[in-house]
Amino acid sequence: MKIGTIDYGERPLFLAPMEDVTDIGFRMLCKRFGAAMVYTEFVSAEALIRDVKSTIQKLTISDDERPVGIQIYGRDIEAMVEAAKIVEQAGPDLIDLNFGCPVKKVAGKGAGAGMLQNIPKMLDITRRVVDAVRLPVTTKTRLGWNHEQLIITQLAEQLQECGIQALTIHGRTRSQMYTGQADWTLIGEVKRNSRITIPIIGNGDITSIDEADAAFERYGVDAVMIGRATFGCPWIFSREPLTLDEKIDILEEQLRINIERIDMKRGILHTRRHLAATPVFKGIPNFRQTRISMLRAETADELIRILEDCRAMLKA
Repeated sequence: MKIGTIDYGERPLFLAPMEDVTDIGFRMLCKRFGAAMVYTEFVSAEALIRDVKSTIQKLTISDDERPVGIQIYGRDIEAMVEAAKIVEQAGPDLIDLNFGCPVKKVAGKGAGAGMLQNIPKMLDITRRVVDAVRLPVTTKTRLGWNHEQLIITQLAEQLQECGIQALTIHGRTRSQMYTGQADWTLIGEVKRNSRITIPIIGNGDITSIDEADAAFERYGVDAVMIGRATFGCPWIFSREPLTLDEKIDILEEQLRINIERIDMKRGILHTRRHLAATPVFKGIPNFRQTRISMLRAETADELIRILEDCRAMLKA
C-alpha cells in the first residue's frame, strides 16, 4: 500500500492520532514494535496560527519515527489552510485532516466530526488544503453524524475528488461517540466501490493483531488503524510475545524518552496516562490505589519506584 511516494508494505498497521496519548516517546516505541505509520496528537488549526506554545510543541517529530503524519482540525477554512502550511514546515510525511473527532469541545463547535453536518465546507477545506501544500493530504472521518445519516459511501467519493491520497474511516457515527460496536460493513462497502482508487484505512475496536488480520480478510481494507487498545501497550503491533520484565522495561523507557524529548513535567504527565491504562498491571490485587499513586506522581524517580513495586508484586 502506498500513500504518495511511501510504500507501507502489505497489510500495514497504523497508530491512530490521539490527544494526550500519541506523544513522541509513545510513537517511537510503537514504530519500533511494528507500526507502519504513526501520527502526532491532533492539533488545533486556530492554536497553530496563534502560535500557542503547547500546540507548536506537538509538531516536534523525529526521523526515528518516520513515516509520521500530523493531523489538524478546525472549522475555519482560512485557518485550516494556514495551519497546513505551518505543519508542512515541520516536515511530516503527510498531513491528515480530522473530520472524525466526536468530543463536544471539537465537534460541538463544528470541527472534527462536526464537519459531517456541513459537507460542502468539509469538501472546501479539503480542496483548499490539498492545493496549498506539496505533501500528501489524507482525511479521517466517521460513517456519518448519526444512523439516519450514514453518508460515508458517497462522502468517500467526494473526498477523493478533492485530491486526498488516503481515507481513514472510523466505523461509528458521531452520535455513537465511542459506545457500542464499530460497524465495519460500510468501511468494506467503500473499499469495494470500483470508483474508489485511494487506499482505505479501517479503524474501530481493533484490539489485537488477530483482529486486525480478520479485518483485512473480511473487509479488504488497505491498512488497519489501532487507537484506544494501544494505551500503555506499544507492543500491540508486534507478533512476538514479550515477557513481563520486557514490558515494564519498555514503559520505563517511554518515561525516559518523553522527559528527554518533551520536558520533565509534560513527559511525566503524558506517561502517567499510559501507565494507569496499561493491561500489564491487571493482575495486581487492589490495583486502584496504586493507579491513583501513578496518576499523582510528580517525579520520574517516584514513577520508577511505583513501576518496580508493581514488577515485584506481579512476580511474587
